[in-house]
Amino acid sequence: MTETDPWAALRAARAQERKTLDEPSGKAILASFGIRVPAFRVVRSNGDLDAIKGELRPPFVLKVVSAEVVHKSEFGAVKVGLKDEFELNSALDAMRATLEGRGIRADCWMVEEMVPAGLECVIGGVIDPEFGPMVMVGLGGILVELMGDVAFRICPIEKADAVEMLRELRGVALFSGARGREPASFDALVDALLKVGGKNGVLMGCADAVSEIDVNPIIVTRDAAIAVDARFILTPLA
Repeated sequence: MTETDPWAALRAARAQERKTLDEPSGKAILASFGIRVPAFRVVRSNGDLDAIKGELRPPFVLKVVSAEVVHKSEFGAVKVGLKDEFELNSALDAMRATLEGRGIRADCWMVEEMVPAGLECVIGGVIDPEFGPMVMVGLGGILVELMGDVAFRICPIEKADAVEMLRELRGVALFSGARGREPASFDALVDALLKVGGKNGVLMGCADAVSEIDVNPIIVTRDAAIAVDARFILTPLA
């Protein structure tokens, strides 16, 4: 998915006193723990787009990779549903012009396969000064922002904890396809939650280097949970 060693990228980002890890490296870390992420490639310019032909399946998502852009949608720095190389080129040109107009430099660009529609959820984590690693799960999008439909546990969690967390959510019926929605895999999200907050999960493995993790959204379909976006907040070197 990316040629970058995520652990080397993590060490380098901290050595450079960066506050966050770039998305390709963050997703590579998630993938190294067995969490599904969209297939992606990192490109430096329009000229690199031809090289991904045949490697990724349309439709595509294009995102900027920049230390200056944390919330991409606020900067118009993500485009979805791109059908071919022509649309990728056009979107990259337009995005670059918009960012340059705001004085923002693009380090590189990320091209992903677009994930099928599903139930938007969120998995997060924080290293609490008193309790240590803590994991959170909730229903994504407006339900998290407006309703606060989330559950927390101290890490490491077991499978029974992950199941209990999901059952605490007020919107848990959505996994069964409530209100005409497609069903979403309860078990796939339990598995992803364990891979973030379990004994051998991301939070326990990265506790010394990361202060916060935000996987939002993680799209849950009938048979999978796929991390569409990932943000890692880094702890400074001592």
